[in-house]
Parts: sequence; structure tokens; C-alpha cells
Amino acid sequence: MRLTRMMAAASGVVLAASLAACGDAGSDDDAVGGADTTVEADDDCDGKFEDGSRMAELADAGEINVGVRFDQPGLGFKGTNDDLPRGFDVAIAKLLIADLCIDPDDTSKVNYEETISDNREPYLQSGRVDLVAASYSITDARRELVGQAGPYFLTGQQVLVPEDSDVESIEDLQGQEVCSASGSTSLENVTEAGAVGVPADTYSLCAEQVADGTVPAMSTDGSILLGLAAQYDGALKVVGPEFSEERIGVGYSLERPEMCEWINGVLEESFEDGSWADAFEETLGASGAETPEPPTLDSCS
Repeated sequence: MRLTRMMAAASGVVLAASLAACGDAGSDDDAVGGADTTVEADDDCDGKFEDGSRMAELADAGEINVGVRFDQPGLGFKGTNDDLPRGFDVAIAKLLIADLCIDPDDTSKVNYEETISDNREPYLQSGRVDLVAASYSITDARRELVGQAGPYFLTGQQVLVPEDSDVESIEDLQGQEVCSASGSTSLENVTEAGAVGVPADTYSLCAEQVADGTVPAMSTDGSILLGLAAQYDGALKVVGPEFSEERIGVGYSLERPEMCEWINGVLEESFEDGSWADAFEETLGASGAETPEPPTLDSCS
């Protein structure tokens, strides 16, 4: 199930940052969405999974529903000309799908459901999706509602402001409105940092509000902000040190606890065989940024 390259010149979030800094980034989907990647599905799942497990059910059915973002360049992005979403989160999802002997690029077998911050828990609890790989920060509160395996990525929260703004960090936004996605940990962190959190349905809507002057800033993971900044032709910039640590994981239903060990197993294999590094390099690190060491996985117990 090794991940392979589809576009050698594809660009990710780090590349988007350099474009934004130069003022040359446009709104072209291919320039900011991240690489198209493919993963070869395992070809034999007979006896691979315990009978009655959710993994065995999905492998037998040959179909799966997966929640991903459509509006986060480099992580989970689907442009107007895209048949499939793409980005680092999506590449991780593809590794899991392929392990079930399902072709991750076959849209007749895989439904990539657009998932926003507010509906990730409801989608998992209702069974609308089997997995969520959507910039899903692991928290104790969320683990009371759904399962979260990982983390497979560590990031931190920063601030997005107009290019001519004097704001240098979240500290400069005390008592001011800062947009973030409704239901996200980012919105909670904004409030805890002393700003006035303004919820929006998606991060892209927050970026629009910063660009048109409705709010002075937005905040979420820096990796997301860099991709968004690249869509505004140098009009927006990312500032400030990270003021949180976000541990990004894969969501699953608490009714299917067996999925945790399976997810962690696939992630561990991807760390060891280079698939995780390939995914990072083709999306978030496509400009040549150094690929970090894989994070330590939480225990499933």
C-alpha cells in the first residue's frame, strides 16, 4: 500500500507560503491544493481481519465513507477541477483505505465526504462516515464522544492578517475579533488567548472575512493558514509564534474500538516504510522543507 507520486512538480503548503511572501500567489486550485497522490491497495484481505470487526466488514463490502476537508490547501482540498480531494490528511486516509483492499482513487467504492469542524463527531456517531482525517486535533473532550487514533501530525496555531497589518502575534489581538471555524479547538484557543472568537462554518470563510476587513484576523494551525494566504495574491500573511500544540489524529466510532489498533498499525507501518514521509513531502513539504520525524502514537488502551 505504498504511496507513490503522481505530480513531481506539485506544490504544498510550504510552497504556498513562499509564493504568498513574494506576492505572486493566485487562486489557481492546482497551485495551492497540494499534490495528487495514489496508493496501491492491498490485493488480498482474506483472513486479514478478525471476523466481525469493522475492518473485516469494510473489506468484505469493498466500500467506505471517509470524512475529509475540502477547503484546506495542503491538507484536505478539492478544487473546482478536482475529481478527488488531495493533501496530507487525504494521503493518510488513502493509506488506511488501501489497507482494506479498497482502491482509494475509485469513487464508486470510496465516498470522500466533505467534513467541517462542527460535524466531525456527529458524522462518526451516526455512522455517516467510518473514518475522519480532517485536521482533527486530539482532545480529551472529543475522546469522550468518538475514538481518535494517532497522532500522525503535530502542528501549532498562528494568526492570519492583512499584509499591511501591524499585528505580530495573538498578543496584539487582545479583546479584538478573531475568526476561526465553529466547533474547532482553534476557536477555543483564540478565546483562551484573550481575543474574541468569531465562529464561521469553514476556515475559507474566515479568510474571506479577513481579506474584506470584516474581522482583523483569523487563527488556526499554521499549516492551514499558509495555504489560505497563498490564495489571496499576497494580500494576507501569517504572523506570530505558535501558541498551541495540535496533535492531529484519525477519528472513528467509539462503537468500533478495534479500529484504534488497526489505524495505529497502518500509521506505524507508514512511518517505517517511508509512506508517511512521502505523503508529507508531496503535500506540506513539497517545496523542499525538511520532513519532520513522525510523532509518537498514543496507546489504544
